[in-house]
Amino acid sequence: MKKLSDLKIKIFADGADKKGMIELYKKPYIKGFTTNPTLMRKAGVRDYREFAREILKIIPDRPISFEVLADDFENMEKQALEINTWGKNVYVKIPVTNTKKESTYDLMKRLTEKGVKLNLTAIMTVEQVRNVVEAVKDTPSAFVSVFAGRIADTGRDPIPIMKECLEIMKPYKNIELLWASPRELFNIFQADEIGVHIITVTYDILAKMNMIGRSLDDLSLETVRMFYSDACKAGYKL
Repeated sequence: MKKLSDLKIKIFADGADKKGMIELYKKPYIKGFTTNPTLMRKAGVRDYREFAREILKIIPDRPISFEVLADDFENMEKQALEINTWGKNVYVKIPVTNTKKESTYDLMKRLTEKGVKLNLTAIMTVEQVRNVVEAVKDTPSAFVSVFAGRIADTGRDPIPIMKECLEIMKPYKNIELLWASPRELFNIFQADEIGVHIITVTYDILAKMNMIGRSLDDLSLETVRMFYSDACKAGYKL
């Protein structure tokens, strides 16, 4: 099987825990970072601007994505332009629709024309990818985040969808496909195998990186020992 060093895909850490981000920044295999309001709330972030500025002092040289908070297009655009000023390595996350299911393609195009690097997020369908790529095809750089993990949660195989997305994006070297919401470590290898450019990985999955390439015989024995140990500790009798 492939080693971590054999992978071509770029691994981005997905989270908003400041301590965790600092530690992961020390890892050379972490090529960028992504955040979102849900992760920030979970991490206890209270001041969005202050958090972003603190992180950007620590991480000034790898891509990092921050999301707009507004639901109307006028304020989305204002927030995107502000976030864009926070750092040269900043990508502004724009959801593919607002909460009213109104598409943001026109907004994406306007921001692209203003030179804003975008991370287009919450994408689930090939048709959405076609429209997004058309909107941002003249971008200096953009990430198209397709939530493969959430697609898999519906019982659908995300691999054919991701392959089709790659074909759509093939003519545009400035646009990268991002596999979002992985559910297990193996998703990194799946995404790499089909040529996806980036995968965002949460801290709990990143914690399993030391499992890569482990002997399955050793893992089997470790599992047996765990079951036996827990049975003894519980005092179970037959």
